[in-house]
Amino acid sequence: MYAFTYQRPTSLDDAMAMLGDGDAKLLAGGHTLLPTMKQRLAAPSALIDLGALRDQLSGVTEEAGGVTIGAMTRHGEVAEDPIVKRVIPALAAMASVVGDPAVRSRGTMGGSVANNDPAADYPAACLALGATIRTTKRQIAAADYFTGLFETALEAGEIITAIHFPKPEKAGYEKFRNPASRYAMVGVFVAKTAEGVRVTVTGAGANGVFRAQDFEQALAANFSADAIKAVKMSPDGLNSDIHADAVYRAHLIGVMARRALDKANI
Repeated sequence: MYAFTYQRPTSLDDAMAMLGDGDAKLLAGGHTLLPTMKQRLAAPSALIDLGALRDQLSGVTEEAGGVTIGAMTRHGEVAEDPIVKRVIPALAAMASVVGDPAVRSRGTMGGSVANNDPAADYPAACLALGATIRTTKRQIAAADYFTGLFETALEAGEIITAIHFPKPEKAGYEKFRNPASRYAMVGVFVAKTAEGVRVTVTGAGANGVFRAQDFEQALAANFSADAIKAVKMSPDGLNSDIHADAVYRAHLIGVMARRALDKANI
């Protein structure tokens, strides 16, 4: 691990000022950043610990027919929150299978969305549910937020404060987990919303989370697993690695989508 300075702001204004000073990085749960620093794959000049801002940046509120979740809310808290369970049970269920118990006890929703790991669960939920990412500067629609592999629309000095998820009519999530780390080798979130059907895929795309439009079209008239039995995902543009090749991931997308639909229709 390379040398860095440690800073612990007590306000968002202080955090933004520190973030604009050199190659500084925000520290929330730290489950992605700290391992990459230990492997010397990242060398920030400073770590800005947001721990003192948890009271300001965590918690769940019911708002505008959906839920708004503070960026520093931990995965385990999302999974167990009674408001999330009642309004969007699929989101709570998804949070309950993020990583393992240690990750869920420390990792934060905002950190996951800010990092935009191609195998993370939250990007699929944000994109499928039509979430809005709220920052210290603006509000960003999920469709505009995720821009590529580990890339987002966040600008320098911009910090995620909360994410608003509209309530869907129906929703479900299913993932095929890596047996060791439990990340999504393929994860599929399906949602029937006022704006139509969305099917989003994480863990499989070379450029991160994406929408599976062939599945969406098939489900527009019949939101059930039967409607997509004949739909085949092309392996073009999907990941191949030591765990699964693109052809296998293409097959898994169909399987996970049907299982997610079964959950959504319970």
